[in-house]
Amino acid sequence: MNAKRIKLPLTRERARVLKAGDAVLLTGVVYTARDAAHKRLIRLLDEGKPLPIDVEDQVIYYVGPAPASPGHAVGPAGPTTSYRMDPYTPRLIELGLRGMIGKGLRSQAVIDAMKAHGAVYFGAVGGAAALIARSIRKSEVVCYEDLGSEAIHRFEIEDFPALVLIDSEGGNLYETGPAAFREQAEEQTRKREKG
Repeated sequence: MNAKRIKLPLTRERARVLKAGDAVLLTGVVYTARDAAHKRLIRLLDEGKPLPIDVEDQVIYYVGPAPASPGHAVGPAGPTTSYRMDPYTPRLIELGLRGMIGKGLRSQAVIDAMKAHGAVYFGAVGGAAALIARSIRKSEVVCYEDLGSEAIHRFEIEDFPALVLIDSEGGNLYETGPAAFREQAEEQTRKREKG
């Protein structure tokens, strides 16, 4: 499978050409945030205050990276389950957040916001945290240092492997993937029965 190389930031135009099932290699800057950081971001919005990062055309990776060993930017950095961010995500998408990286299903409210504002949900492999970390060239804490590994980091990434799980039109690999697999399995069964 050939992966599409995507240069970040992720503009609306770049997001629109991605389809559920596309393998991608992301290069550029992503920010990290988990649920505690998301809660603080939304509190700032509720108070009418500016966010510490500009989310427009940015990608947020749902990760709390492990401490770096010597010679590495970060330690293992596998994705967090995304639904924990679902209560906060639609508001960030409305502000221009263009992409999210995580694992697992998303709520209908998040999918609706993605479709309305042209955002994409990428999946990273949950069991490959050490391998993923090799794509992270630089890491620095941007804010919320008191949250430890869950602080918001700025990652510089190169050829970060991901898969488009939900595209900006609502195409959803969690729905189409199993259907395609069943179709292939049924076709193989029919061939065996004939042969």
